[in-house]
Amino acid sequence: MDVILLEQVKNLGDLGDTVKVRPGYGRNFLLPQGKALPANEANRKVFEERKAELLAKAEATKKAAQMRSESIHGKTLSISARCSEEGKLYGSIGPNDIVAAAAEAGIELKKAEVDMPTGPIRETGSFEIHVLLHSEVETTLTLEVTEEKASA
Repeated sequence: MDVILLEQVKNLGDLGDTVKVRPGYGRNFLLPQGKALPANEANRKVFEERKAELLAKAEATKKAAQMRSESIHGKTLSISARCSEEGKLYGSIGPNDIVAAAAEAGIELKKAEVDMPTGPIRETGSFEIHVLLHSEVETTLTLEVTEEKASA
């Protein structure tokens, strides 16, 4: 299935590119989310008419992501969790926990923006968390996982 991209899609192409994708990916993700149009002559004309508007929107989105990146970069979040004497957590810390900790610290994050390629955190310590705000804008923040003090 050939589609015309209406915005930059990571690992696929840039705004205005005509790319070949699997039919399910196009039908179920790109088209419903407004990220692409089916590649045909009528849609090429529609794209050319809207190109300036789409470029302006893409630039505004990127600038907003860069502003958020500057406010997030270098921040430190702290999460306390129950753990064993060896420092292994009872459970794990995933993107939902990080988003909740960020909200408490006044940082607005979405679960989809938190990138944890090595999987959830299962021990205490300091970890660097990658935050993907835009296909071209990425930043990091530090997560401190500490032992939760038991109340006696």
